[in-house]
Amino acid sequence: MNYEQKINSELEFWKFKILQKPSLLNKMTDKVQKKINSYIPDKVHSAITTAIKQMVKAVLFGSTFTTSKPITDLTLMHREALVKQKIDNYKKTGAAEGGITGAGGFLISLADFPLLLGIKMKMLFDIAAIYGYDVKDYRERLYILHIFQLAFSNKEESQNVFFKMQNWDDKAHRLPANIDEFDWLTFQQQYRDYIDLAKLAQLLPFIGAAVGAVANYKLIEKLGKTAMMGYRMRYFSLQYAVSSSQETENRKLKTGN
Repeated sequence: MNYEQKINSELEFWKFKILQKPSLLNKMTDKVQKKINSYIPDKVHSAITTAIKQMVKAVLFGSTFTTSKPITDLTLMHREALVKQKIDNYKKTGAAEGGITGAGGFLISLADFPLLLGIKMKMLFDIAAIYGYDVKDYRERLYILHIFQLAFSNKEESQNVFFKMQNWDDKAHRLPANIDEFDWLTFQQQYRDYIDLAKLAQLLPFIGAAVGAVANYKLIEKLGKTAMMGYRMRYFSLQYAVSSSQETENRKLKTGN
């Protein structure tokens, strides 16, 4: 089995898990979170939505990060070796940042949320460039946003995002022209709900540093894996498109049409 066959098998297993029906635990967690959300005033929801919207827009469309040039002339295996190395580096950075803010008490721990968001987004920018995509193109930045949303959504929403990501290169011309058409409310709720479950203990005295370090490490690891699978989907989709086109041309040559 060569490298492409190996990772294609991994991709198919990942797709299978994404498309599985929600487990009883998933359903119970969603119900509890929805109940909690119902007690939060609309003004608070609106404020959170605006804050995350502005942060993400600044990351995706501002000058927050130096955009890496897409890497060309590398095999898929070499690209993924670089991606794995990059993810490991960001996991260590995120763990260190989470440990420091977690040890600083409640107010400093709250600062971890935007800091972690920035670390994750920078990692996704770097991963996209390694796979050869130019993130100066807003459509590539929207794809990054979908990767982010897929990693940090509940089961139902992650499946919806997954279907949006399928055959992405064919759908690019139908993407919204305005970033404000993106569903920010759903995005901020899914992201916040997932983070709450994973990182709430970071705000507790004494154990905050350890929890912050481990939580950030795991969250970045999950995002990195999701990104790899997302770009593998595009790779094999393009490979299939090229193969189908070649077969069509061969048939035309044989029939003389």
